[in-house]
Amino acid sequence: MQESATGNGLTAPSSVYEIGGQRFEAASRGFTEAIAQAHASHHRPRCMCLVDGVEMYVARLAGTNEGYIVKRMPNTGSHHAPDCPSYEPPAESSGLGQVLGSAITEDPATGETTLKLDFSMSKISGRSAMPAAGGDGDSVASGGTKLSLRGLLHYLWDQAELTRWQPGFAGKRTWSTVRKHLLLAAENKIARGDSLRSRLYIPEVFSVEHRDAISARRMAQWSQAVAVPGKPQHLMLLIAEVKEIVPARYGFKAVVKHVPDQAFALDEQLYRRLGRRFGSELALWGAAEDIHMVIIATFSVAATGIPTIVELSLLPVTRQWLPVEDGFEKQLTERLVADGRSFVKGLRYNLGAESALASATLTDCEGSAPLLFVVHAGIEHRGQYLQVCDPSVPVWLWNPSNETMPALPPWQHRSTGGD
Repeated sequence: MQESATGNGLTAPSSVYEIGGQRFEAASRGFTEAIAQAHASHHRPRCMCLVDGVEMYVARLAGTNEGYIVKRMPNTGSHHAPDCPSYEPPAESSGLGQVLGSAITEDPATGETTLKLDFSMSKISGRSAMPAAGGDGDSVASGGTKLSLRGLLHYLWDQAELTRWQPGFAGKRTWSTVRKHLLLAAENKIARGDSLRSRLYIPEVFSVEHRDAISARRMAQWSQAVAVPGKPQHLMLLIAEVKEIVPARYGFKAVVKHVPDQAFALDEQLYRRLGRRFGSELALWGAAEDIHMVIIATFSVAATGIPTIVELSLLPVTRQWLPVEDGFEKQLTERLVADGRSFVKGLRYNLGAESALASATLTDCEGSAPLLFVVHAGIEHRGQYLQVCDPSVPVWLWNPSNETMPALPPWQHRSTGGD
């Protein structure tokens, strides 16, 4: 989670830190030097969103000599004030609680986060793989010891702060912004003993004028996934917006936006199982013109330069790039955005559809941040929603099958910043 950094465009002017007995706003003069000194002396700043402050730590930004970032200590996001940029909803109210500390392990001493994956990042002999129906691989059924493909995408989306919304973000969240934040979120993440960032391909915004340069950068990154005789083939990780997944002249292909000159091949088995595994996501995408469909996939690259998808998962998002599971969550999210609310969107990670999940957490209310739940078919009992959170936390429930959307908890006006 990147709360405040130097030179990366993600500074939070409202954040105030106590460092060495002095207080600094995140964008104030002297802040850069102060966190650099704190890193060198192993001093831990305090976020002063509350009277007593909340302990943070300083990590070096990967690939830089001078960049540092102030990060919250592991498992302390809910200890911050709801309107603080470092606030995070209680882990138990989303799928994060299942994987935190097991599939996701953060080391404040090094600033690195180790991710355990339940999918391969090297070429598996045989045909392409599809996550099992009803979840995203065996990790859903076996618990949170490893991240599924969907779980990894949800984690990066959270870390990139793309689950957060406030009115000041309106009109500023483009694919370029989404890409930049996702790449920053992947920094200092280790998966299967390797840098996640080095394996992650997210298409840059396409430009006809710069077509050749863009293609050259793409192929340079993909070169590590080209098969070499006698050696295991590395797989790349793709995150992109889907344009279409359709039959090709031979086999099937996925076309993603900003890569108009190169489709991703997929085999018939993978294509045929898409409708069964991702029927609800594809139905939402087909019915709503303003829904973007995000794909996360592992892929190999043939010696001819053709990429082939090995395993994939899909994530529908709104025009603001906020994830939604179905049409009812879309209605709630659109209501929150239209009403000018500030909130954090909940994500399922490895949790199955039968588990209760807070669709959103409001961060613009007095006192505790209310959890908003949409009652889904098969989870009718109110207790299943209340037991996922602390009894002191306000809970809002909407059962679309028998009622119109209730009034939302009242909000308190807060100043907002840009994305």
